[in-house]
Amino acid sequence: MSYFMSLMLIGVVIGLIAVASNPSPYYAALGLVGVAIFGCGVLSGYGGSFLCLVFFFIYLGGMLVVFAYSAALAAEPFPVAWGDQSVIMSVLGYLVFISMLLWYFSGCWYVDSWASVNEFKDFTMYMGDISGVSLMYSFGGGMLVVGAWILLVTLFVVLELTRGLGRGALRAV
Repeated sequence: MSYFMSLMLIGVVIGLIAVASNPSPYYAALGLVGVAIFGCGVLSGYGGSFLCLVFFFIYLGGMLVVFAYSAALAAEPFPVAWGDQSVIMSVLGYLVFISMLLWYFSGCWYVDSWASVNEFKDFTMYMGDISGVSLMYSFGGGMLVVGAWILLVTLFVVLELTRGLGRGALRAV
């Protein structure tokens, strides 16, 4: 199980490097999809199957629609690809930085401390994420409203940033 979780966490880091190092939104979206998939793998490995589905459906169903709309407004004729020299240098810089962090914190990591909630099945009476679901709908209702408001404000900010010189939805491209 720890090998699976290590693979998922390495996938998250590689996806985040793909997002951070690429200036083109088209290729960064692929990195975001990879982060969402590997993040769902991490959540499901720790016993959060319901939260994994919620994260996957909300992210890929909602946020990528917003991204596709804003990327269509800010279309680039020649996007910078992953094979460009500046992107490769940025990826290498991030890998060196992450390697230095791993070397610095190497004494603090223990693989044996990675245990999912479901591995303690002799000591629990229910699944790990069922209590989280009940708390999300009871005490977390305000946070759900705040999260929806933040997503709405983010939509307007992204659309304002990608508007450009045109003053309407129908502009000359």
